[in-house]
Amino acid sequence: MSIVISRTPYRISFFGGGSDYPGWYLREGGAVLSTSIDKYCYISCRFLPPFFGVRHRVVWKHIEQVNSISEILHPAVREGLRHFGFDDDTGLEIQYQGDLPARSGMGSSSSFAVGLINALLTLRGQRLTQRELAAKAIELEQHVMGDPVGSQDQMAAAIGGLNVFRFNTDGTIDIEPVILSAERQRAIEQRLLLFYTGVSRLGGQVAKDVIDNLSAKQAVVRKMMAMVEIGRDLLVTGSLDDFGRLLDETWHLKRSLSRQVSTSLVDDIYETARAAGAVGGKLLGAGNSGFMLFDAPPSARQSICHALRHFLQVPFRLEASGTSIIHDAGPNHLPGAVETQMLMKKRRGQAA
Repeated sequence: MSIVISRTPYRISFFGGGSDYPGWYLREGGAVLSTSIDKYCYISCRFLPPFFGVRHRVVWKHIEQVNSISEILHPAVREGLRHFGFDDDTGLEIQYQGDLPARSGMGSSSSFAVGLINALLTLRGQRLTQRELAAKAIELEQHVMGDPVGSQDQMAAAIGGLNVFRFNTDGTIDIEPVILSAERQRAIEQRLLLFYTGVSRLGGQVAKDVIDNLSAKQAVVRKMMAMVEIGRDLLVTGSLDDFGRLLDETWHLKRSLSRQVSTSLVDDIYETARAAGAVGGKLLGAGNSGFMLFDAPPSARQSICHALRHFLQVPFRLEASGTSIIHDAGPNHLPGAVETQMLMKKRRGQAA
């Protein structure tokens, strides 16, 4: 059986969010400090043998069994298959599993896009670099699907690690890895706490409102961009308490970009964590709901977890691998499914 499985990390964005929208950085340039974490999106792809009465099978929160790509409900799968030249001559089965829920501020849609492209093209015998996969995912989400998304999530998911991404006015993207000692990375991981608010959302409307407000909020976005350099230096050699205070500052700036960024629930969670000892934090993603990140001295972790005991805390570590293929029985094993399909097609032609 020919099958490929991709593994793609989710990300946490610290500073510079908003400046990675093309509508901003193609005029002003942009910069983001983010890291991938050891929570992953898994996508398996195989050529579907022709014995199941359907042409394509897509498993996500729905189980779709269809005879045409145009019937597929999942927008990224449907448009991705079309965009990359797949058709109904060869059946496909695509299955998705994730360590974290979708639509929760962890860059899940872009992790899905990167992982999907990686798995599909590997199945077809094409191997792209991580940077090429990021570019293909940006193209799919922004231009093919027309989603109001930035360009940082695809880069973080594909490249992996702790990085500063610089978005240039000519459309190119520079990658500056942030190198930490093992001791420093452990110290950072011991300070960061991730909580799930229990609510997921479609971030498109929040993102669209933020994008619409960027011109009127230029000073705010520029200030958030300036925090990228400060935050990087603090992570490497500076005060981690000051890093937390900078997170607090960027959260208040982010809230000012749109009234849809926060909610009364999010504000209550934030203030509860602060009262329990968090130095700073922020809601991840476009806003409104999902995961919240806090920075706190290790001595305050227990009190914060107790204060937020009604919310799920997700332990995590930083990771550096980016998207990868963790199982590949691809082109060298294609005859199993593809030859069967070709043989049956030939027999149908002879019978006609």
